[in-house]
Amino acid sequence: MAAEGERGSPLPVAIAGGGIGGLTAAIALARRGIASHVHERRDAFSEDGAGIQIGPNGSRILRQLGIADALLPNVSAPESIVVHNGQTGRTITELPLGDWIAQRHGSPYWTVQRTHLHAALLKTARNEPLVTLSTGSTIMAFETSVDRLSAIHASGSRHAALALIAADGLWSALRPAIASPCAPKPVGKSAYRTLVSIDNLPSNLQPNSVHVWLSPGSHTVHYPVSAGREIAVVVIVSDAQSVQTWSAPAARDTLLDLTRDFAHDLKTLIANAEAWRMWSLHTMPPLLNWTSGRAALLGDAAHPILPFLAQGGVLALEDSVVLARLMSAYPTNIPQALQLYQSARMTRTARVAASSISNGRAYQLGGLPAAARNGLLKSMPGVSVMRHYDWLYGWRDAT
Repeated sequence: MAAEGERGSPLPVAIAGGGIGGLTAAIALARRGIASHVHERRDAFSEDGAGIQIGPNGSRILRQLGIADALLPNVSAPESIVVHNGQTGRTITELPLGDWIAQRHGSPYWTVQRTHLHAALLKTARNEPLVTLSTGSTIMAFETSVDRLSAIHASGSRHAALALIAADGLWSALRPAIASPCAPKPVGKSAYRTLVSIDNLPSNLQPNSVHVWLSPGSHTVHYPVSAGREIAVVVIVSDAQSVQTWSAPAARDTLLDLTRDFAHDLKTLIANAEAWRMWSLHTMPPLLNWTSGRAALLGDAAHPILPFLAQGGVLALEDSVVLARLMSAYPTNIPQALQLYQSARMTRTARVAASSISNGRAYQLGGLPAAARNGLLKSMPGVSVMRHYDWLYGWRDAT
């Protein structure tokens, strides 16, 4: 186990997982004066994936925690969401982002490479004296006592901790010991992702917009990242296979065959990308419990979200600041703090998960239902559509 720092007393919070959720939790705790030790099972900190959309509810947190400065050189701030008919290419509607959403919610809408977000989090964590980072370190179990927790590693070693936060993702090894037994289940769809140079974007498509292409049984989203130098593309199609990995190699020819009925511009964009990765989409019903004494789940370990509302990573940011606030407010009663964290987050995350599922169904309608959807979108001003998401983007942590 390689450690990037060692701390004495008081006991740190042990965090399992060095992804977006785990690192944000460590930084948020540090901002409240609470030490933590992040244990990453891999031999190096890294983040897979193409892009991530960060709504105002997420960018606000990144700014408050002092992470934004390290991220800004690679951020894009799209001006709109352009919704297309995925087969004809015609524009159905255009929804405002840019200045409109920043003024409405007090923070911008960003798009960024996941690797750039992770690098900004890692840089911030490394500069924080209250955060210790270890790689090649897997927490597999834990035992609790009255005033502490013992994190048990795959090697058999033990580390005393104030609490344990399991931020170890969809396939969490710690979830069964904390929550009611519940395994992710495939939804019959796969997501294919890639990055392409902005030079490969068809010239008649707006470069600084999020584009959503709606087709029967599938849809595609692409948006600028890397400060506009690249485009992140995600294609979601029906697929019976189920793989337990976030980054399986995928053949471009397979994807071209799956998208042969797409509009010309969209097929051109897909054909211009060679390095494709895929993952199977999974979901879980809302858990009845996220905590067990001094241990709690965070992010995808607690509430995996289908990627149809661009909120999975942002919910982990929200979890982190709520968790840190409550652990700071109840330093002598950590189990109570974790219970309050669970209570504060369960209803919202369940609502986001349900809305994401609903969005996915609407995106992939066909026939008369799709025509009705398109007609409704065309009839509504874009600002009216976006106001329906005030509950999502306007979220702020309680004080």
